Amino acid sequence: MKKMVDNTATKNQLPHHQVFDIDVIPQSGSKCYDDDGRLKRTGTVWTASSHIITAVIGSGVLALAWAIAQLGWVAGPIVMFLFSFVTYYTSALLSACYRSGDPVNGKRNYTYMDAVRSNLGGSKVKICGLVQYLNLFGVAIGYTIASSISMTAIKRSNCFHSSDDKDPCHVNSNPYMIAFGIVQIIFSQIPDFDQLWWLSIVATVMSFTYSTIGLALGIARVAENGKISGSLTGISIGAVTQTQKIWRSFQALGDIAFAYSYSLILIEIQDTIKSPPAESKTMKKATLVSIGVTTLFYMLCGCMGYAAFGDSSPGNLLTGFGFYNPFWLLDIANAAIVIHLVGAYQVYCQPLFAFIEKEAAKRFPDSDFITKDIKIPIPGYGHYKLNRFRLVWRSIFVVATTVISMLLPFFNDVAGLLGALGFWPLTVYFPVEMYIVQKKIPKWSTRWLCLQILSVACLIITIAAAAGSIAGVVIDLKTYKPFAAIY
Repeated sequence: MKKMVDNTATKNQLPHHQVFDIDVIPQSGSKCYDDDGRLKRTGTVWTASSHIITAVIGSGVLALAWAIAQLGWVAGPIVMFLFSFVTYYTSALLSACYRSGDPVNGKRNYTYMDAVRSNLGGSKVKICGLVQYLNLFGVAIGYTIASSISMTAIKRSNCFHSSDDKDPCHVNSNPYMIAFGIVQIIFSQIPDFDQLWWLSIVATVMSFTYSTIGLALGIARVAENGKISGSLTGISIGAVTQTQKIWRSFQALGDIAFAYSYSLILIEIQDTIKSPPAESKTMKKATLVSIGVTTLFYMLCGCMGYAAFGDSSPGNLLTGFGFYNPFWLLDIANAAIVIHLVGAYQVYCQPLFAFIEKEAAKRFPDSDFITKDIKIPIPGYGHYKLNRFRLVWRSIFVVATTVISMLLPFFNDVAGLLGALGFWPLTVYFPVEMYIVQKKIPKWSTRWLCLQILSVACLIITIAAAAGSIAGVVIDLKTYKPFAAIY
């Protein structure tokens, strides 16, 4: 899934792993090193823009047609534009917090958590960490669901083709979720898997592949129909009840929010930018360019999908079987989703893995089970260092996300809930609070009040989106038997 990615694998292109206590050994020589002793950063507006675009555009784009179908031709594009504006504005606030104190020579913050620690400190660091890790756990569940749906779509597409569309070709998604989980257990044991240089390139190619195919198929369907489907107010009462219309509209807000979630890695992207000029100035320009490009692409994908299918727009544009042919193109798109999510799962989860393992080693430094590595000889490779705690803990994590995915295999509901839970705290609240501290904005001043009004308004949207997504899960559970997801 934001999308479901964002394309999170962009984080591999950045020079710092998202682990939160970073020690820097000062280096001398200003021609080769920056003021913090690290090698000169070389990033520009264009490299930062490409990082952001790659991070944002992901499988979240596939739910946008469904989201616009709930809101209609008037509210849908307006809501998407408002989300893009809020994301741009709060990203600009966050970029001002890259350096603590002086915007040119102040201490650098290398990660989102570093910025929260430097500007807010205390209990807010723990709250931010909790929200962040819950979000990562949820994304792992969402990616498992999304990948299994794409794998079942490939199976069904080939089945439809071979039976000349006569066989309904129902497929149980559980074996595919289990297969995805087994792959993740293996990959989770590869040291620094998320830092492999080629991973982000593969993820970028895959995300643009399936997004572009989805857009192209939507345009082709509109041309084939000879008309633009849909209505000004979205799905009509009668197709759904009035209560369902309200809940689904709220859930659509979460789906759109999920498509824009990338704040967690904005500071890391900014840490690649050279100076002068000040990194925050360059980052604001990069954010404007990237959010503009992303919003245009989202508008095209979401609106063309809605124009193609109207009220019947599927929850996932490529797996809802509004498209049947060309079946091979659908197979390519869904295979691209699976390949993308296999890597993105690890990129998202590695920071959580590292945090738990670091804390465990800190609390139990004398435990061989936690700290000792067992060297296993591998022909042609050398020795693989097997850590028993890493093996057990990461395997339990993957099993837990897989089981929950099998219990709640609802793509749109989970995407909406993740978008809701991550939007206000990570995209709005913490950037606003850090900016107020950074710029020393007086309490109850006009600027302070405006920022607080923005934060409260986004909190209300988050609550509504979360409520809509939870209601969607409850409604789906009424007709769903656990561990029996049939597509």
